[in-house]
Amino acid sequence: MSSVVTRAPAIGPEGGTQGKLAKLWESVYAARVTYLFLLPFFSLFLAFTVFPVVLSIVLSFTYFNMLQWPTWIGWNNYIRLFLADDVFLISVKNTLFFSAITGPLSYFMCFIFAWFINELQPKVRAFMTLLFYAPSISGNAFLIWTLLFSGDTYGYINGFLMYWGFVDRPVQWLLDPTYMMSIVIIVVLWMSLGTSFLVFIAGLQGISSSLFEAGAIDGIRNRWQELWFLTIPAMRGYMMFGAIISITGSFNAAGQLVALTGPTPTDYATWTVMQHLNDYGNVRYEMGYASAIAVLLFLTMVATQKIVQRLLNKVGS
Repeated sequence: MSSVVTRAPAIGPEGGTQGKLAKLWESVYAARVTYLFLLPFFSLFLAFTVFPVVLSIVLSFTYFNMLQWPTWIGWNNYIRLFLADDVFLISVKNTLFFSAITGPLSYFMCFIFAWFINELQPKVRAFMTLLFYAPSISGNAFLIWTLLFSGDTYGYINGFLMYWGFVDRPVQWLLDPTYMMSIVIIVVLWMSLGTSFLVFIAGLQGISSSLFEAGAIDGIRNRWQELWFLTIPAMRGYMMFGAIISITGSFNAAGQLVALTGPTPTDYATWTVMQHLNDYGNVRYEMGYASAIAVLLFLTMVATQKIVQRLLNKVGS
């Protein structure tokens, strides 16, 4: 009678947690030169991006005035934001309205203008690219629009309207809540052909002409079909980057609005979440409350980017 002896499988260094850690260390050691070159950037990324985000989340649950040690108060900052801060609710409404218009419009403007300019001759393309990109880097852009919409008789628009009899007194364009948000949106859109615009032009330049030749053989009959089925899928990575830039710029809008309508706009007509954050963080030094605003703004931007990413993944697929 033969006996059967059953042995349990041996768990050596190649199996289990220790085996996985050993394999991970071997892969890291094999690419040690690569990681060494990445170390400076990774250290700066941790110190100035990851750590501040984590610290803001922690501080959002505290009362911290920059003079005393933070005091843990739980969800009080978030409750105060939605139940006791009417100005914050106004800023949320303004930010959502501003972002819903400037974000998509600036994004599509960047892509459409880049698409048209890409068809031009190289010298003309370089000139038109500089022409459209210049407003986004011009330091005097707000000065020009301030002169145009000045609320006295020296404002160009007021002077024109009064000269031709359309109005009998100067219109306070940048002080009247009726006009303030519309003017800000116009100015921001005029200055929106920035980084995304250049990225789209670079992406269009990188598409091989053989792709369009193959598309013509497969049945692409016009430029719009070429755009939808060939150009956009080939530029999906560039378009995602442009979407992130547009979303971030729209939700973080503050400097442009302050330059046009002042640090405290009439009836908070152009007051945004970012301005509210700057007010509590840089003026009142209520860093715990400001951190709560920053966390909500961050989560909103991440959620919006996820939605846009899903939409872009479906385009042209």
